[in-house]
Amino acid sequence: MNGKESPATLGHEFSGIIDEVGENVKGLFKGQRAVVRPTIYDGKCPACKGGNRHCCENIRFIGLSGKSYLPHGKSLQRDIADNWDLQGYGGGMSRFIVAPSEHFYALPDDVSMEAGALVEPLAVAWHAVKLSPFKPNDTAIVLGGGPIGIGVIQVLKLRGAQNIILVELMENRKQLAKELGATHILDPKNCDIPAEILKLTHKRGADVIFDSAGVEIALNGIIGACRVHGTIVNIAVWEKKPSLAVNDITYSEINYMGAALYDEQSFLSVIEALSDGQLNTDKMITARINLEDAVEKGFRELIDHRDGHCKILIDAQA
Repeated sequence: MNGKESPATLGHEFSGIIDEVGENVKGLFKGQRAVVRPTIYDGKCPACKGGNRHCCENIRFIGLSGKSYLPHGKSLQRDIADNWDLQGYGGGMSRFIVAPSEHFYALPDDVSMEAGALVEPLAVAWHAVKLSPFKPNDTAIVLGGGPIGIGVIQVLKLRGAQNIILVELMENRKQLAKELGATHILDPKNCDIPAEILKLTHKRGADVIFDSAGVEIALNGIIGACRVHGTIVNIAVWEKKPSLAVNDITYSEINYMGAALYDEQSFLSVIEALSDGQLNTDKMITARINLEDAVEKGFRELIDHRDGHCKILIDAQA
């Protein structure tokens, strides 16, 4: 996956039915429907000891980590690596996985297996909104209408947002965002984004901006649409270091913050919200395929027809 180590079984957003449990496992049983939290923490770094395991210095993922994969170019601390299985536990793109019981969360009867597979990305969105200073009457901007951006829109709507502005190029994402709560949709090809946002906010600017796109020109362009003492929340994982308009951030005393993955409470909150019917996953799933078709109808389809999809669901047992 990262060009350095193989093999790695992919799939970090998934649900399943428990087939077998260890003899000392409590609270889980054979035949139980569950969703897997893929984040793996070392439990020893300062972040973990400080109660912020989702910011673990050596974090890895079930279904995402080969031997050498670590975010931000980090390397494992030697004392941890000596006693830590670097290969992870396999991923969801397989018929079976084995993982410690702490990664499994029971799905309520009224939450489908399909919805369970989207708990993980929705937890990212939930955590970002929770971490931000957003208040119900605030104007919020979402950069990028992919799965995370769509999740942010839904969580903002659930939290009482009255003015949610999406900045997006792709037509299918615009339509999906509109159906799921975006009140205004702006296309950079058709308008001056900062000017339009200032117009929509009566020259005040947006209170909170959520960046789920990770595009340098889009981020720098939107800074001028953020109000004085506003907040920009970065959710995106950037492919390369951006050149940021720091002076613009400084002169308006804008708060620029990161939202890293999700804590356990956000993961649990999404499951509860799905059970209460407060989040919509049906519209996010744009195709359903079998595991054997993952390459051509999954990866290849997303490469060739990205504009037509939000999430492609794989049924590993079909």
